[in-house]
Amino acid sequence: NKFYITTPIYYVNAEPHIGHAYTTIAADILARYHRMKGYKVFFSAGTDEHGIKIEKKAKQQNKKPKQFTDEISAKFQLAFSELNITNNCFTRTTEKKYTKVVQKVLQYMYNKGDIYLGKYEGLYCVGCEQYKSEKDLINNKCPDHQIKPEKVSEETYLFRMSKYQDVLLKKIETDEFKIRPISRKNEIISFYKKEGLKDISFSRKNVKWGIPLPWDKKHTAYVWADAFVNYLTALGWQGFKSEWKKNMWPPDIHLMGKDILRVHATIWPAMLLSLNVALPKLLFSHGFFLVNGQKMSKTIGNVITPDDLIEKYGVDATRYLLISATSFGHDGDINLEWFDKKYNADLANGLGNLVARSIKLAQLSVENKTAAGHLSVLTDRCPAAVLFFIQKSWTEYEKQFNQIKLDEVIKLINKQIKYVDNYITVEKPWELIKNKNNKISEVLCNILEHLRHITLMVWPFMPETAEKIYKSLGLDCGEEMKKKLKDVIKTEKKTVFTTTQDSPILFPRI
Repeated sequence: NKFYITTPIYYVNAEPHIGHAYTTIAADILARYHRMKGYKVFFSAGTDEHGIKIEKKAKQQNKKPKQFTDEISAKFQLAFSELNITNNCFTRTTEKKYTKVVQKVLQYMYNKGDIYLGKYEGLYCVGCEQYKSEKDLINNKCPDHQIKPEKVSEETYLFRMSKYQDVLLKKIETDEFKIRPISRKNEIISFYKKEGLKDISFSRKNVKWGIPLPWDKKHTAYVWADAFVNYLTALGWQGFKSEWKKNMWPPDIHLMGKDILRVHATIWPAMLLSLNVALPKLLFSHGFFLVNGQKMSKTIGNVITPDDLIEKYGVDATRYLLISATSFGHDGDINLEWFDKKYNADLANGLGNLVARSIKLAQLSVENKTAAGHLSVLTDRCPAAVLFFIQKSWTEYEKQFNQIKLDEVIKLINKQIKYVDNYITVEKPWELIKNKNNKISEVLCNILEHLRHITLMVWPFMPETAEKIYKSLGLDCGEEMKKKLKDVIKTEKKTVFTTTQDSPILFPRI
């Protein structure tokens, strides 16, 4: 019962954008869900701070690379804090202890004969710090950065990646090394079969801002050879005889954008095979956001930042809106108008309105002395059909989470909300209260018990909102989260809901 999830360590050539937020929020939701299930969870994140692109960016701002990376890395850490991200560690590749571990890894591979001196002649995209072939380009430009790759011809140390072609292809095809969505898996298999793994340059002789190779200080490590090691060091790995959280390895999910899937599906697993370390269980890549059909661009003026969303909608709503914006794993087209409509429909008029209605009805029942100052929910007052619907929803909830269909989980939650809204409309509890009809106890039982389950389902996505709802019901969210999910989702024989305070306005309409 362990769960190790990672985001990429983000390249610090620019400040955090909603793509970074999207990946990290998704990882946080998955981490929180597994904590709910009682798993031992480790969640790693960080910043990737070496390479020629950083050198150039720092120079443009008349700063030393370390000063520049310190400033940008701090902004990533602040953004994660503001988004309520619960990562266990934050790795910076410029830390001295990290440098030593990377050098140990490369020295081991060199001693093994998997790294050797040679020459590289080809194309290199500074924008994504990746080597390119002519087939990767569109109109002679990198499709992701719209810049022409540099022609490079220099002495370099090469990683004998071709050695691991056959074994990796077999592991990918059989899902021993799983890649999802399936469409991405097929793309990677096609790459292996058509292009094949070739020995790759693992050092740069003319890039000073990097980790020096321990056996040849004139060379610095290729930025990806450097960055990948963070997945090991996050668990305390300091070398082959070091003490580390070995029981948490391998990663259960490496989560990333589609632009860096290929390097994760080729260079990284080949490095692990060279090191005799087990491969990750799953690589999951998600798509990109477009704004009105266009890539976000400062020139166009359509960039949406995490701060823009937080300022307008709040933290929890930002988490919700980003994850619900598209089918998880695929590209999505967004704009602020869509966010406004989604916010009002799902949050203000959906969950927020249901909570306000439910609490008001409970208070009205108490005031009319149809309940004695509190409401005791008894399972024998919840019809079997209602209990079955709740349990069926939890089964579907876990199924969608296990398939990493986060947007489908949100749809399921909204289905629950509509179910309870419709139940209230049909049963007319305000009339039962007015007429002092004893059926009100059963009706309120169904409404509030349903709301308790909806709140639990909401928690990984909107933790602060879940805590507010729990407080309104007189329940302790902290105590509930200490239990395992299988225990929390049971409808207890007796749950006491205390509704002595007004429900807060969770999501004011825009």
